[in-house]
Amino acid sequence: MYLKPEKAVLVGVEFTAASPRDLSQDFKKIPLRESMQELESLAITAGADVVATITQKRESPDQKYCIGSGKLQELKSLVASRGADLVIFDCALAPSQERNLEESLEAKVIDRTELILDIFAQHARSREGKLQVELAQSNFLLTRLTGHGVLMSRLGGGIGTRGPGETKLEYDRRRIRNKISELKQEIESVRRERSLRREKRKSSRIPSAALVGYTNSGKSTLLNSLAKADALVEDKLFATLDPTTRRVYLPEGKIVLLTDTVGFIQKLPHQLVAAFRATLEEVTEADLLLHVVDVSHPYFEDQISAVYTVLKELDAAAKPTITVFNKIDRLEKKISNTLLMKFHPAIAVSALYREGLEEMQKMLMQHEAVRK
Repeated sequence: MYLKPEKAVLVGVEFTAASPRDLSQDFKKIPLRESMQELESLAITAGADVVATITQKRESPDQKYCIGSGKLQELKSLVASRGADLVIFDCALAPSQERNLEESLEAKVIDRTELILDIFAQHARSREGKLQVELAQSNFLLTRLTGHGVLMSRLGGGIGTRGPGETKLEYDRRRIRNKISELKQEIESVRRERSLRREKRKSSRIPSAALVGYTNSGKSTLLNSLAKADALVEDKLFATLDPTTRRVYLPEGKIVLLTDTVGFIQKLPHQLVAAFRATLEEVTEADLLLHVVDVSHPYFEDQISAVYTVLKELDAAAKPTITVFNKIDRLEKKISNTLLMKFHPAIAVSALYREGLEEMQKMLMQHEAVRK
């Protein structure tokens, strides 16, 4: 059955004062305009029809609506005139802000984290991927339930505090916590299976490398080109969620096991980093990281910083790394030696057109992590 795409209005807010809830504080260099372009790509990937975008610059979030009262009225008019049924905020929203906005706008309201969780849910194919997405969603839902305020959370403690509503809330919390516990046990079982497979690979003394990078940087295309694999390739964000490992044959008969992993993104929800830790162990256990960068992107250095933020969270930022500047076919001129030296060891390639791949294979073969 064909479902009509939801019409979405995107909302971006640039806060000038530090805020503990605003995850974008880690990425101050990325302009609001760029962040909104990425949000639009995320919305389209999720299946939404983006009909309008609205932005505001303010010192700090409004406690009730996140945006100011004047901007709220402007947004309300925009939602009505465009017939929108979905509003997506680029920043994190508190549960109370989300409810207040939905009541005022008479439309569904979600934030960036919920949007990314929805995309992951759509793209999960394997049992492991589905388990990890469900864990992330359950953890997120629990924060929504526990954020309903004092009146909703307190149990029978006097006049006006008793009733079935409170009991139902506690039941929902307990049910979600039990589900989280079950999911963690299942994921732990998958993690052990993956660990056994990894130990078998290690016993074969074949070195391993993991592809990491910003989402849509071309990791799967590179895997396919190097290993003649058939990993899914789409010009969409988060096209690949499940890790894929293939053998890559290097000069002089050397072999390396190359694993494609989930792409990173700025403001990547912590629930997803935690939930996908079993998958991302492929990164922590690899002998070498190949950091794939879309060098044609105007803010590729900020994307590099975003990737290293996640690698630090995984305790993998200090691993031996080769930076692979991909998509040079989209550049008007060659990338500078200065850039290559800045991220040494580094190489420029076009995974799509196989340009520079022979040099990359030689660099891999000569790397200490592969030759050991």
